[in-house]
Amino acid sequence: MQADLLNQEGEKIGKVDLPDKVFSIALAPDFLHQTILYYQKLSRQPIAKTKDRSEVRGGGKKPWRQKGTGRARHGSIRSPIWRKGGITFGPRPEKKYKIELSKKSRRKALFMVLSQKFKEGEIIFIEKIRLLESKTKNFAKILKNLTKIKKDIDKKRTLFVLAQKEEHLLRAARNIENVSLVGINSLNPYILLENKYLIIEKEAIRQLKR
Repeated sequence: MQADLLNQEGEKIGKVDLPDKVFSIALAPDFLHQTILYYQKLSRQPIAKTKDRSEVRGGGKKPWRQKGTGRARHGSIRSPIWRKGGITFGPRPEKKYKIELSKKSRRKALFMVLSQKFKEGEIIFIEKIRLLESKTKNFAKILKNLTKIKKDIDKKRTLFVLAQKEEHLLRAARNIENVSLVGINSLNPYILLENKYLIIEKEAIRQLKR
């Protein structure tokens, strides 16, 4: 399997070989859904918390004596059955949201999304991204050059997949709307699905084969 290889001026300079095990995987919606849930829950923080009766302020003194008042027995005004009392079985920050998913399954889901995006023509393969100066206008020019291939690429969410994460490229691209960069080692199916187009460096493809 092959695809066009471009330079950062948006010109075709040859072909690039694509591994079938990465770019020709059939889509399995249910499996992919489970994988996306894994990444969503991975980033979820257990911040919801209620106070139980031991944490609510006050209630140290018994409201009234045990017998002789004609009223029900109570030991604290911070009991859960009282207004402004502690909460029973409320959310606690100790709750774990993470679900288990094997590395093999996560990798399969990644290839599945890559295959689907390649099938839909949403991936551009580029030789290498080079900048002489770490300036936003220089990176924006690269994006503008790629509109020769995809006219709306500068208006849709676009992800640049780098063979190696480079700080000067991150600085140059961080102020461009709808553009994000990621190293190949940080790539996952959730990030891919958040973006319309992918720009993948040639060297990054070789790393995907491993």
